Amino acid sequence: MGPLVTAALRDLTEMKIGNVNIGLDYDPVIIAEMSGNHNQSLQRALDIVDSAVNAGVQLLKLQTYTPDTITLNCNSSEFVISNSKSLWSGRTLYDLYSEAHTPWEWQEEIISYAHKKGIECFSSVFDESSVDFLESLGIKGYKLASQEIVHLPLIKKIAATGKPLIMSTGMATLSEIDEAVCTALNSGAKEIAIMKCTSTYPASVKDSNVLSIPILRKIFNIEVGLSDHTLGIGAALGAIAHGATFIEKHLTLDRNDGGVDSAFSLEPKEFEKLVSESKNLKMSLGSVSFGPSKDEIPSLSGRRSIFVSKDIKKGEKFSDNNLKIVRPNNGLHPKYFEHIIGLHAKENIKFGTPLKWDDII
Repeated sequence: MGPLVTAALRDLTEMKIGNVNIGLDYDPVIIAEMSGNHNQSLQRALDIVDSAVNAGVQLLKLQTYTPDTITLNCNSSEFVISNSKSLWSGRTLYDLYSEAHTPWEWQEEIISYAHKKGIECFSSVFDESSVDFLESLGIKGYKLASQEIVHLPLIKKIAATGKPLIMSTGMATLSEIDEAVCTALNSGAKEIAIMKCTSTYPASVKDSNVLSIPILRKIFNIEVGLSDHTLGIGAALGAIAHGATFIEKHLTLDRNDGGVDSAFSLEPKEFEKLVSESKNLKMSLGSVSFGPSKDEIPSLSGRRSIFVSKDIKKGEKFSDNNLKIVRPNNGLHPKYFEHIIGLHAKENIKFGTPLKWDDII
């Protein structure tokens, strides 16, 4: 039995991080990613928590690393971002991560503050020491960034905690996703979910490929979401329409304030709209249904039916000169119109009368 088949036999639908349920039976969960949008200010980080709460967000995500746990302090070309299209082109990895990281000494306060405000926190980890640190804080769940999905030793470390684990797929092949899922399962993970993700910053909407989401759900039998780095909320809503049960977007207080992630982050009002529209979209999916709903029944009167359009005398033939298909729906069904033409009136019928079978001989 191959790994893909083994994974598919596991039914890991639904997940719970803290008191937040993730699954098809619940409203889509919107995750606010703080990332480096605190701009190295603890107060700004706490203000981002407030903004997430005010927007109706259920989960706040941090990132737990230091520049030394994620890269080397090296200026050689291998450690310089050379992609000219990158927001961070020309910067060394160490310099970028020094600016973007959330100081570990802040994280307990941020998590505690979020709990007081009624929002759950979890975090992305990038090495084994960050897992140990977050375990000491009693974190309720973990995220694996898309670039780390091939870091199988780290996956084993996270899985051994038994905490819920969300993995971004990013550039991963189906085989790599399968290997990561199976590694987590075999290492003790009980709740696993994956996120469709495009690992460009910002990402193009055309590269979102949200049609992959139902395929991933079918293959792995686990919850699937979207880690969205596009501008706006269209891709996120499209993902929900195709079965995504959670969405991650970066949150900033104001893009004009700058910061390493500000260009592809949503501002508070935009986040609030994403939360409300995601619930509306979920509600609009409903179920497979045909015919009028309970609320539509009064609108049936707006359909057309056969009415007398000119005074008709007893015995007179019905024709398209004295009958007409119009609104409302008080007369005979329009499908009988051609059958009735040429028949005769049983009694005098006044203009504006809905035609009934009793009027016809």
